[in-house]
Amino acid sequence: MTLRVLPGGRGESDPPGLLVVGAAEIVTMAGGPRAGSAQAEVDRHDAAAVGGPMSDRAPVLAAWEGRVLTVDGRSDVERILEGEGYPLERFARLDARGGAVTPGLIDPHTHLLFAGTRERELELRQQGAGYLEILADGGGILSTVAATREASAETLAAHGRRWLDEMLGHGVTTVEAKSGYGLDLATELRLLEVAHRLGVEGPIEVVPTWLGAHAVPAELRGRPDATEVYVRQLIDEQLPGVAAHGRAVAADVFCEEGVFSADQSRRILQAAMGYGLRPRLHADELAPSGGAELAAEIGASSADHLATPSQAGIDALAAAAGGNHPVVATLLPATTWFLMKDHHAPARTFIERGIPVAIGTDFNPGTSPTPSLPLAMTAGCLNLRMTPDEVLSAVTINAAQALGLADEIGSLEAGKQADLVVWNVPTSRQIPYWPAADLVRLVVKRGRVVLDRD
Repeated sequence: MTLRVLPGGRGESDPPGLLVVGAAEIVTMAGGPRAGSAQAEVDRHDAAAVGGPMSDRAPVLAAWEGRVLTVDGRSDVERILEGEGYPLERFARLDARGGAVTPGLIDPHTHLLFAGTRERELELRQQGAGYLEILADGGGILSTVAATREASAETLAAHGRRWLDEMLGHGVTTVEAKSGYGLDLATELRLLEVAHRLGVEGPIEVVPTWLGAHAVPAELRGRPDATEVYVRQLIDEQLPGVAAHGRAVAADVFCEEGVFSADQSRRILQAAMGYGLRPRLHADELAPSGGAELAAEIGASSADHLATPSQAGIDALAAAAGGNHPVVATLLPATTWFLMKDHHAPARTFIERGIPVAIGTDFNPGTSPTPSLPLAMTAGCLNLRMTPDEVLSAVTINAAQALGLADEIGSLEAGKQADLVVWNVPTSRQIPYWPAADLVRLVVKRGRVVLDRD
């Protein structure tokens, strides 16, 4: 088996059209973000129900110049294309060979760019050390900050390419990439610039998020007012520089007891919103800290982690879900698994209360060093008790909603980017069923094959 990773974007020599044929099923996720019982509704076009992958009514996807035209039965698609004047000879045919086809996966929460590793912390946790204890001792985020500040843009870019290639191999076509391992303006801008550059290079689309409020930097920690001093630096110095730089599209804050309070997080995010950045939160990961309530209050795009929300926080997210600004609950089950926690985010409660749920890897060097979104899907099934269809919604259309991109990606429907995966299994329900297996055969980004394992 050979692996080819091709640059992103469409080339001038590529046929403008693409027909995906021979699929056992095409799962489109058409119809917008999912919540409540609809989280399990994936719009599955099953070839077996219409005579098999080679029948005239077998599902076929047609795309033109990088965007989906339609998903329908083969004879209907051919009739539609001919009727609308599309030349069939200008369509490349991609044979799914009995595999499942889904939208490209979207990882809505990663810390893609960093230097150094923290394998020693696994042993410390096995000996009983907690997250905040490791941080207070200068480890955790702060050790990664020290290494990242010393890393050049070229070093960080090489690191990012390595892990983006890994993610592509797991079917991911879009990732969010946070800064947050600089905690000073110069390094934060370097991280955001590299993330932007990697997205331009492709083939994976990269969405940069500013996370200057990830921790209080070591150089301030001897002061009794260290957190407040840093909050003022974030608002008065980092944010204006980040906004002028123009790469970040969102702002995130680690709203957690012992890190940034809900009030401090509110001030930072309101300032960020004044610069046009979408608000996001690390919320209630370690203890109920008012993060979920704040996310609902300010209309955040997403509240992430949510391993320990309060009842008031759940109620606030449920109320927001019924209004004009639903907050996506972006859950990170690989993190609680890797931290050896005995509690997990209450995904079933979120779904029952009508709160849209997304899933991300939280890829980072300390608490979730996995680039595999399918593995996070498996953790979502096993630890969060979500169904395979619910987790597929969580890593496609709901993940797109968490990034503010649901109008462009996350589903296979007319007018949206033709980002898709052909899997080496006949149904998407088997993606989380085979933990850590290499199930991806082909990845298509904007209508072009960018990974081919044939």
